[in-house]
Amino acid sequence: MLAAPTPQRHHRAPKSARPSPRVANSAVHQAVLSTRLTPRDRWIISMLWEHRVLTSEQITSVAFPSYRSGRQRLRELYLWGVIDRFQPFTPVGSAPMHYVLAPAGAAALASQHGLEVKDLGYRHDRAVGIAHSLRLAHTVGVNEWFVGLIGDALRLGEFAVDAWWSEVRCTRLFGDLTRPDGYGRLVRGAVHTEFFLEFDLGTEPLTKVVGKLVGYSALAESTGISTPLLFWFPIARREANARKQLLAAWRGLDNPDAVPVSTAAANLLDPSDEPSPANAVWLSLDNRSARRSALHDVLPMCPQSAASSSDSPTVLPPPDPMPPPASRPGGGSR
Repeated sequence: MLAAPTPQRHHRAPKSARPSPRVANSAVHQAVLSTRLTPRDRWIISMLWEHRVLTSEQITSVAFPSYRSGRQRLRELYLWGVIDRFQPFTPVGSAPMHYVLAPAGAAALASQHGLEVKDLGYRHDRAVGIAHSLRLAHTVGVNEWFVGLIGDALRLGEFAVDAWWSEVRCTRLFGDLTRPDGYGRLVRGAVHTEFFLEFDLGTEPLTKVVGKLVGYSALAESTGISTPLLFWFPIARREANARKQLLAAWRGLDNPDAVPVSTAAANLLDPSDEPSPANAVWLSLDNRSARRSALHDVLPMCPQSAASSSDSPTVLPPPDPMPPPASRPGGGSR
């Protein structure tokens, strides 16, 4: 720097990165997209519609054979106006790219289901607006939890994630009684299990977290369906404090057995052992033993039936959480 000082003129005209040209959404562009979008692309579109925002790591970990190939494809979808992206600020390092649904993607999704974009209630400003939402971290955290479960299912092949509903869909269906952060359904052979997820970041008072049991009890009473409830906490200390209050509130319910409760803490996961919500980090609320169990051990399994509570009467049916077989890691599609 001392030997070759920067000329002043370089400060006057900084060189900005050349923006990549994006294709304008038009009828012609939609016709071209019909020949370019793969089943995996349409799966990504549906998942972004359902869950609002997914990071590059979340998408590539379950739908691409490598991060590099996934990043290249996501960039193509971005340039085609199918998806949008943003990178939130982080004080240390850099955050992964976050993807949301763009107008061309919404148009393709609506046409696929024989609808108009207005029928979806899609608005571009709302889709991108999650970048400024105070619930961004919570939404990304919930999605990370379910993506980890999907990754475990793909890796082990012992079960499949048959359903994953977003908080928005759960609110539309159960919002008059309770508002789960997510609903899931796992299938193992000829049996299945369902559950609701409460994802805690440690920002709410525990009294508010515990108070949610009343809504789940009312839901079980009104539907006649006993659905397990999972509480996921950031650290074991908060989980231990919550369990004391949860146990007291759970015992005070009219029918505690209708709301089976289990808890786990994120910091109990072993980062060197493919961390997943399915790992042995769970404790049933009525279990006084300190021994942790795997997720499938705390969730009751029952035979599959033709009619399932996963039937969701909303504008669009929930997408299949599992990516198309040919596009899964090791499936050969790139």
